Parts: sequence; structure tokens; C-alpha cells
Amino acid sequence: MSSHNAQLDAFQKLIATDEPPLLGPEKRSGTKSVAELNHALDTFFTQKTISSGTQDLLRSAALLWHDHVDASHTISQGIETRDGSWLHAIMHRREPDYGNAKYWFRRVGQHEAFPFVAKRVAELLHNDTRELAERLIESGEWMPLAFVDECERAEVRGNADKQKLLREIQTIEFDALVEHILRQSS
Repeated sequence: MSSHNAQLDAFQKLIATDEPPLLGPEKRSGTKSVAELNHALDTFFTQKTISSGTQDLLRSAALLWHDHVDASHTISQGIETRDGSWLHAIMHRREPDYGNAKYWFRRVGQHEAFPFVAKRVAELLHNDTRELAERLIESGEWMPLAFVDECERAEVRGNADKQKLLREIQTIEFDALVEHILRQSS
């Protein structure tokens, strides 16, 4: 197993929860406190020799995964990279502040991990939800602004089935970002 894969596996185990985050800021049961996460992350960073810039990105991601939206925001707003902007955008989408999420996704631009998101989302949606796939993936490219719109519509309408599917897509997006962050740090 490569160093990158070992780090990714260890990080995913560290932040694992019984279910993926909701589309909004609501807290789920089974998440770790900020103190628990910070302790686990400090140990992880020391054992895996993760650079300080990568540590900030991963800490923000872990806090966001565990529904600590404000704590994640405090970190991500200070990271002036495309990866930091992507985390910042996800945080605002979950807040929910959809306009601000779109602003931060515009700052991300065409991220090099977006094609990976598009591929995984296309595999998830395949034939069953073709209309949604066409809105979220255009010419093989992930359309994060369209995903923000879908999340907003699902939240406003209270469509539980759609929210569940969008949570799966949100997980794909999150995983792709974390994989990218760790790949860049290797």
C-alpha cells in the first residue's frame, strides 16, 4: 500500500461516522466533539508527518464531516488555496448560505479533482436518475453550482429521498477532495 493510500485509509478511519453528514448544519448522533477530533488529529499528524498546510485542510475537513460547521469555517476561511475555497464552499452550502457557497465555488474554478467527482457521481446516478446527472455533469465536468442548487431545492421541498441521494453525492465530493489533499501532500 502506498504512503498516500495508507494516509487516506487512516484519515477515513479517524473521521468515520455511522452515516454521512446531512445537507444542512444539523448535528447527527455519533459524531466526535471538537476536542476529541483535535486530539485524534494531532496524533494522526504526528504519526503520518503531515505538513502544517495540509493539517489545516484536513482539520477543517474533519470538523466539517463531524458537523462542527463554525469551527471548520474558522479554519477554511484562512486557507487561500483552491482546496481551502472548496472546503469553505461546502461549509457555506451546509450552513445553508447558498449564494456564499456559489461565491466560494467560483473561487475554486475548475479544480483538478472535479473530473473524478463527475466520474463517481455518474457511476452512482447511471440510468436511474439521468435528469439529475445531466444537471450535475456537463461534458464530463462536475458542476458544483448546480449541486448547490439541487441541495437548496431538496432542503426547501423537504424531499427525504432526494436528500439521501444528495448526501451520497456530497460524500463523493468530500472524499474526492480529501483524496486530492492527501495526494498533493505525498
